[in-house]
Amino acid sequence: MRFSQDFARPARDAGQPRRGRTGVLTAALSLATAVLLTGCGGTGTPAARTAGAGAATAADADRIEPLATVPAPELPVTVTSADGERTTVTSADRIVPLTGSLSEIVFTLGLGKQVVARDITATFEQAEKLPVVTRAHDVSAESVLSLRPTVVLADTTTGPAEAIGQIRDAGIPLVVVEPATELADVGRRIDTVAAALGVPKSGSELKQRTQARIDAVRKSVPAPADGARKPRVAFLYLRGSASVYLLGGRESGASSLLEAAGAVDAGKASGLKKDFTAITSEALAKAAPDAILVMSKGLDSVGGVDGLVKIPGVAETPAGMDRRILSVDDGVLLNYGPRTDRVLSELVAQLHPKDGAAK
Repeated sequence: MRFSQDFARPARDAGQPRRGRTGVLTAALSLATAVLLTGCGGTGTPAARTAGAGAATAADADRIEPLATVPAPELPVTVTSADGERTTVTSADRIVPLTGSLSEIVFTLGLGKQVVARDITATFEQAEKLPVVTRAHDVSAESVLSLRPTVVLADTTTGPAEAIGQIRDAGIPLVVVEPATELADVGRRIDTVAAALGVPKSGSELKQRTQARIDAVRKSVPAPADGARKPRVAFLYLRGSASVYLLGGRESGASSLLEAAGAVDAGKASGLKKDFTAITSEALAKAAPDAILVMSKGLDSVGGVDGLVKIPGVAETPAGMDRRILSVDDGVLLNYGPRTDRVLSELVAQLHPKDGAAK
């Protein structure tokens, strides 16, 4: 699993944690696989105190906004993958991105019509009819090769290693990209993907557009009132049907977003140095969050806000007592890509509602 970025690491890819994460998260992800593949069921109803950015924002998040001009790739290009391999790409006619966040970049660059498959974490509308070539986030090399790709894009958390090797052994150009873990990584990822596909000018245009939009949202964050402190927000990764309940720490991938939205990452501030740790009453008490951030499917999987506050320790936190829960779509929260400005805007709207309802 991967959140962010795709279903993110708790995504980094779109919302689920990915292989290669540490300790409890890695074990938890294998347990949550079945839940993810079935959409994490559940029909929990958000509580009245749950802040929201509105239906229009949620709908927009399910779509990609490509650049106005469709680029013409200038190939061949030779690039160095994040795993040290030198790869020459001669055609971008049939692209297979193996994470949702990479798919997002490819589509936004204007090359969506050349994409012939998707990872399960590519949840946006334009990709929904593409065949899925992953099984619980493990890549099926046979499925990829059957689609005759001319280039495959992966990141360092994509696996298993045997599948990556099988694709390369078949002579398919495969470019590995470093994952994104914070806002500062957005431009790098766009540049890397654009260079590998022979469209560096479009990459520069998209990078500038994305950064300008992120900067605009950051400027909209209200300053704390006199004497007030920034709200403390704990990022929880939840998969109720698999009994996966994790509290994000410094390496969860959410810190950069929370800080940009004018908040303090409660898990990080409480001294959690890993990516995720099992939720305990003691850990939550130390984090003392004023609000809790979750992915929408994770919230549904525990029965909504009513179910969330039944998790041991949650009801005793300021966030639990106030039922102040922030929810963002799994498929976009930790992608750190062209839609990150929308994620940040939604977090700002939920954290700092103009009507003051969730303060």
